Amino acid sequence: MRKHNFAFIDMEMTGLNVLKHEIIEIGCVVTTPELKIIEEFELKIKPEHIENADKISLKINQYKEEDWEFGYGLEEALKIFSEKVKGCIMVGQNVTFDAVFLEHALTKLNLPNTLHYHRLDTISIAWAKLHKDPDLDHFSLREMCKRFGIENKNPHHALSDAQATYELYKKLMSL
Repeated sequence: MRKHNFAFIDMEMTGLNVLKHEIIEIGCVVTTPELKIIEEFELKIKPEHIENADKISLKINQYKEEDWEFGYGLEEALKIFSEKVKGCIMVGQNVTFDAVFLEHALTKLNLPNTLHYHRLDTISIAWAKLHKDPDLDHFSLREMCKRFGIENKNPHHALSDAQATYELYKKLMSL
């Protein structure tokens, strides 16, 4: 694992149900194993079935149709994403949630998952290092950023959350 780059990933979806809802945004910070940033990118993905979207989810991630006017189709976005993160270890805040949506989309389109098979979850790392702290009730990205003084300029936007996750990982690893 030491030789693999990291891909700090966050995704925004139209809801919480992988069978019904869609990925509409992918944000990623690709780093070396030493955590030097190689690339940052964001992909907006035009939803195919916005009528199935959860209205609360759309409000949280501030979806506006005009902002996605020039978005990618899912297949094109996933091909771009897959090329950029090839061989990387996926790192995320509640990484399994995003990984399930990603794997479902890739399988649906018969595309390979080019990420390394290992994943790192900042919630799990935070829990392991901080669970005995009586002042800490939640391990959400918002709460972790607040605790460590990390500015998340646009919460619930994929790239901003991926950048905050990268900063959180660095803080957690220094404890």
